[in-house]
Amino acid sequence: MITLQDIEAARNRIAPLIRRTPVLYPTGLKEALPWERLVLKLECLQVTGSFKARGAMNRVLASKPEELRAGLVTASGGNHGLAVARTAYVTGVPATIFLPINVSPPKVEKLKEWGASVEIGGANFDEANQKALAFADQSGALYVHPYADPFVVAGQGTLGLDILEDVPDLDVILVAIGGGGLIGGLATAIKNLRPSVRVIGVEPEGAPTLHASLAAGHVVTLREITTTVATMAARRTDERLFEIVRRHVSEVVLISDEAMKEAARWLWFETGVSADLSGAAAIAALRSGQLDIPSNARVCALICGAG
Repeated sequence: MITLQDIEAARNRIAPLIRRTPVLYPTGLKEALPWERLVLKLECLQVTGSFKARGAMNRVLASKPEELRAGLVTASGGNHGLAVARTAYVTGVPATIFLPINVSPPKVEKLKEWGASVEIGGANFDEANQKALAFADQSGALYVHPYADPFVVAGQGTLGLDILEDVPDLDVILVAIGGGGLIGGLATAIKNLRPSVRVIGVEPEGAPTLHASLAAGHVVTLREITTTVATMAARRTDERLFEIVRRHVSEVVLISDEAMKEAARWLWFETGVSADLSGAAAIAALRSGQLDIPSNARVCALICGAG
């Protein structure tokens, strides 16, 4: 789907318009985790509040001018839509964002502030996405897939390059999974440059898209989505992303929505970091007791979205 060279090209392309987010080494914790060498990658401080800014920007900057004449369109649980809206504003093209009905109202308001047209409809991402695809067919707008476009995946993969530079002694990284674009891009970068690093995915119990596909040995479509976390609620991943995950990700763990809420509270109380539920997923997995990670390992929890 993508190569390390694609990710490096994406990094050069988007660098002037994307923030290099910091890392945090939490100390003096009241409720400490078993890993003293824990590090948080604060991608929640990225432009528009999540890693999605990387992929959206790479997709648009890599496009030909004629592809952008009718504007951009996408479907999103919120974070990808914000990234596309901001990218559209920066590049001077219109954007239309289709959202599921469970999207958070503050994200809708942010989309409008960036100047995007907002359409809300569909019980989940897949239904909103069908509306976005139909709009693209009718209008000629460039459809920006939230996770299965190679340029989007390469853009997300730039985060892996940053992390390896920020945390040179990295042993384990935990990554939230929605459709699979983030973990697909990040794992491609990390495993090509540092094969020894263990990449662990985290999914909601109510949307075990990659977990179920790995168990089946092929991509499956979930019969239903019960998680309330809109940014982690894809019913199906892309076959190419599935192959990346199968090759590069050591395991995918499942956590409850309540565990993510508790993890978000832990982050705010212990570190002053405000994360959305997907941004707290890595911490939720660490707090769950499911993971067999040596206590002396350098563990990176990716805080991928802001609260």
